[in-house]
Amino acid sequence: MGNKGDLSNFERGMVVGARLAGLSISQSAQLLGFSRTTISRVYKEWCEKGKTSSMRQSCGRKCLVDARRQRRMCRLIQVDRRATLTEITTRYNRGMQQSICEATTRTTLRRMGYNSRRPYRVPLISTTNRKKRLQFAQAHQNWTVEDWKNVAWSDESRFLLRHSDGRVRIWRKQNENMDPSCLVTTVQAGGGGVMVWWMFSWHTLGPLVPIGHGLNATAYLSIVSDHVHPFMTTMYPSSDGYFQQDNAPCHKARIISNWFLEHDNEFTVLKWLPQSPDLNPIEHLWDVVERELRALDVHPTNLHQLQDAILSIWANISKECFQHLVESMPCRIKAVLKAKGGQIQY
Repeated sequence: MGNKGDLSNFERGMVVGARLAGLSISQSAQLLGFSRTTISRVYKEWCEKGKTSSMRQSCGRKCLVDARRQRRMCRLIQVDRRATLTEITTRYNRGMQQSICEATTRTTLRRMGYNSRRPYRVPLISTTNRKKRLQFAQAHQNWTVEDWKNVAWSDESRFLLRHSDGRVRIWRKQNENMDPSCLVTTVQAGGGGVMVWWMFSWHTLGPLVPIGHGLNATAYLSIVSDHVHPFMTTMYPSSDGYFQQDNAPCHKARIISNWFLEHDNEFTVLKWLPQSPDLNPIEHLWDVVERELRALDVHPTNLHQLQDAILSIWANISKECFQHLVESMPCRIKAVLKAKGGQIQY
């Protein structure tokens, strides 16, 4: 309590009142809980200046970035979300009489609610596909978690040996994650990589099959007959299972369609939507594997090591992780309905 700035005007008035009531410095300090030095100083100031208000609020260094200058910085962010801290500081200082450093820029941005975050990657959904997504959501809005447990999800994914997407970061506030200026619609790719096909359901993780070259209809037919068929008949012996696949050209080939028709008494192919990775929970398992790869203490140096690492990570994904993704499907459907077929955040 010894600092001048620690006492409010009301507390200063209490000090003066106690002294005017005839209490000694020691008695005032004991009664009010302040130090004797504080009591003496405050009463002396009142005697000399005749007031109890503190001048503390006028002390200290003036803020370099006031409200008007914060609006200037906000406009810089809106123009270029991907600008680095150095670029923002340089652009802000242009034409300003008093320049600021990068530390001040960082502090100001945080005070304004901006943080450097990774953007959401989303497809540009056409009007036609928005209608299809909305129709799908309407048709499945009454599906419960128990219904979604009967779906086996599949996808093909590519993992790069050297990540060349640049790890793009943008400046955005917490509630701006789906703002159009905060979205990334394309993903750069480069370097050698491993392509895999995988599937899972609420019950268990399915097979993960490395694909040596581009997946064509003949290769996909082998995957369907050797992996999808035994998985579906084992997991859903009552023939109440649904197999999900996207609309890749090889998935819609005639030999594939004919094979599914021949086995339609064993399981059903779930008619899927274009441009809808946000509805497919297996996309999040891709993110899980990707993060685990980046977190490895020893990173793969060749494609064989990369493939082994992917297989190991896939085998160790927890049951709670992939079951939670399936259990999120009713919420995803509701989100699509709310967005009227538009992109959702998942």
